[in-house]
Amino acid sequence: MPAFQYKAIDTNGKTEQGVLEADSARQIRQQLREKSLLPIEVNPIVKQNSTKRFGQKNVSAYDLALITRQLSVLLASAIPIEQALNAVAKQSEKAHIKALNLAVRSKVLEGYSLAKALDDAGNFPPIYTATISAGERSGHLDLILNQLADYTENRFAMQKKIQGALVYPIILLIMAIAVVVGLMTLVVPKIVKVFEQSDQALPTITQVVLTLSNLLTQWWWLLIAVIFSGLILLIKFVKTTAGRASFDALVLRLPIFGKLSRNLNASRFASTLSILVRSGVPLVEALSIGGAVLGNVHIRDAVQKATEKVVEGASLSSQLEKSNYFPPMMVQMIKSGENSGELDAMLARTADMQQNEATNMISTLLALLEPLMLVLMGVIVMTIVMAVMLPIVNMNDLAG
Repeated sequence: MPAFQYKAIDTNGKTEQGVLEADSARQIRQQLREKSLLPIEVNPIVKQNSTKRFGQKNVSAYDLALITRQLSVLLASAIPIEQALNAVAKQSEKAHIKALNLAVRSKVLEGYSLAKALDDAGNFPPIYTATISAGERSGHLDLILNQLADYTENRFAMQKKIQGALVYPIILLIMAIAVVVGLMTLVVPKIVKVFEQSDQALPTITQVVLTLSNLLTQWWWLLIAVIFSGLILLIKFVKTTAGRASFDALVLRLPIFGKLSRNLNASRFASTLSILVRSGVPLVEALSIGGAVLGNVHIRDAVQKATEKVVEGASLSSQLEKSNYFPPMMVQMIKSGENSGELDAMLARTADMQQNEATNMISTLLALLEPLMLVLMGVIVMTIVMAVMLPIVNMNDLAG
């Protein structure tokens, strides 16, 4: 049954919006009148274009995890898929999520598979639709959705953990910038102005700080314009193919962030490959999807080349080892799984290991970030204080 988005006015003159299902827009208007609502707009939820369909907004990590868990629980209770989708839609408090679920339900009622309906929606990642497709083929959709729910919830939990850990450093950074700008624009000019009237030569550090202070007070608008223009140009450059390749190559060469990037990509690749293989997706198809979710283009290209070699008969572990982007322990565990015929189980262990390693590394870096920022702030403030105090000390020496 098609879904329609409506806008109507109640008896108090307030505007209401929502989603209803009916065979036609005329029936929707009739339903609204029966509820003492005056319909203003009734629009069917249909495909809008090739990049954004059904829903106006993308599905967030939280919403995706919530939808997956709700579907998993409902299907495990032997509730038909169309009723489960309808229940999830009613449960959602967000209009675009409700509309998306009802649109998927409409497709399912028309005879489409759940995976095809989700793929047509265009709001779900490839790993999501591929895993559900494998679950439908195997006849164990409820079990596959349970695994997928665990996967999406773990990804969301890790994302929230990183975001939560970054709150304090970001606040500290903002306060540090505010303190430094305040000292450079309000305190330094008034103090150093006294020394400019004398014939005494100012120390080099004082001259540098004074120059920076004048730059901030007189040309602040130019600095802001340069910074924003530089950021915009950098973002546009990184969005290009060549720019993205250059940026990712630079990240991989950095001492600490290079290792972090390799660990994060290895964790994402292992997790994706694990759930796809356990769900019954063929290895070559799983490799293609697993490579597509990687954030670094060079690692993604390495996985693509490995996939081509696997098609030709090469082992996965040997190709990952040649790329030098994946940890030796991960490669060895995958090799062991290939030799024992238990690749799916070994991939699951590898995914857990890489997830823990990436999480520990991120936690360590975030723990070090706070004291490093405090030290940096202390060095900057000490430099400003020295720039102010050195002329005073020199004047006392001359007076003595």
